[in-house]
Order: sequence, then C-alpha cells, then structure tokens
Amino acid sequence: MAWTLEDAKKHLDAWLAAELAVSTGQSYRIGTRQLERASLSEIRQQITFWRNEVSKLAANRRGSRVMRVVPRDL
Repeated sequence: MAWTLEDAKKHLDAWLAAELAVSTGQSYRIGTRQLERASLSEIRQQITFWRNEVSKLAANRRGSRVMRVVPRDL
C-alpha cells in the first residue's frame, strides 16, 4: 500500500500515543479473570514499522540522485 509521509507520521503518532496509554495500565483483574486491552509488544512492532516507513518516505522526499549514462561503441 502506498501512503504519504504525512499519513505515516499520523500512524506513528497514534502508535506512540497507544504505547503511552498502555504504559499507564490497560489491564485489570476481576476475581480470577484478567483482561488486557492491548499488547505492548505488538504496539512496539508497529512503532518500529512506522518509524521505518517515515524514514523511507522522508528519504524519498529529499530526492534521489539520478545519473544518465550513454553507452558508446569504441
């Protein structure tokens, strides 16, 4: 899927906010049952993914250096 740099930054910000929310306590226990709303390891994987995507898109935005070569038969 192709997304823009701005979209990738929004996703990264959302996952960073999710990590912060989970760190404040997103699980609770009622009797012998425990409910966990989110997986911190999955959130961290997504943060890594979106950081890489932002890096790639930012590098592409700066532009690539293109060289042209003309083959010659000597």
